[in-house]
Amino acid sequence: MVDSDWGDWLPRAIADADPDTVALWYLGCNGFAIKGSEGTVIWIDPYVGTGDPPRTIRMIPIPFDPEDVEAADAVLATHEHTDHVHGPSQAPILANTDADLVAPDDSLAVAREEEAWTEEYAVSEAAFTEVREGDELRIGEFTVHVVETHDADATHPVGYVIEHDAGTVFHAGDSKPSPSFTGLAERFDIDLGILAFGSEGTIPDKETGEPVQTKWYSDENEIATAANDLDLDRLVPTHWDMWKGLTADPTALHDHVRSYESPERLEIVEIGDRIDL
Repeated sequence: MVDSDWGDWLPRAIADADPDTVALWYLGCNGFAIKGSEGTVIWIDPYVGTGDPPRTIRMIPIPFDPEDVEAADAVLATHEHTDHVHGPSQAPILANTDADLVAPDDSLAVAREEEAWTEEYAVSEAAFTEVREGDELRIGEFTVHVVETHDADATHPVGYVIEHDAGTVFHAGDSKPSPSFTGLAERFDIDLGILAFGSEGTIPDKETGEPVQTKWYSDENEIATAANDLDLDRLVPTHWDMWKGLTADPTALHDHVRSYESPERLEIVEIGDRIDL
């Protein structure tokens, strides 16, 4: 069981919501719940773990217990890192809602082999859907395109372009600027782009415990470049709130994006916030 700092109000708010278009709830870290006007709910990279102290230390509340999630049609994972594929955070959602885990091969390997979800939770092999760049799938009222991203710290990262009659959302995982982004801008009219942002700091090495200079996410100039390449209407920076030593101030991005044509708007959200297309 996960000890939620906020009780069950967030999963209840998602289940009870009746958006006119598409509503998104920021779960902190890089997680989102997305709900369409017809009731389809997609969760992307939900993570309620505390990290691995003292190496990675969670700096934000745990906003929900996965056991309390009642509405889910799919859980999407962008890559294999523990804050994106995590049995205690995601397997109970699959078990309680019959949702599928949609993920690339290395992410599914974590669920199948490293964490043995089918043995530790009421999750069947049929719940795993493997995807790769170029795939397109229909999840309720959403069309999901699996696209190429650039995250040198991951073994097989992907992004998801999620189309709806009300607009288009792009979740890039932990990607930094990618050669693929200009092509995505030509192919899709992206209303809202979700891009990871953080600072550079020192994190203890896994083996020695010695501090190591670490940069996992885009800095100010990189995220501004990525948003412009993607021709975003709205930029939502994420991940800046999560790890001690790598947090950042997203309001600093106003000065970095304002000289570019895109994004048209920088939208700062905090954990638990809802935004709408």
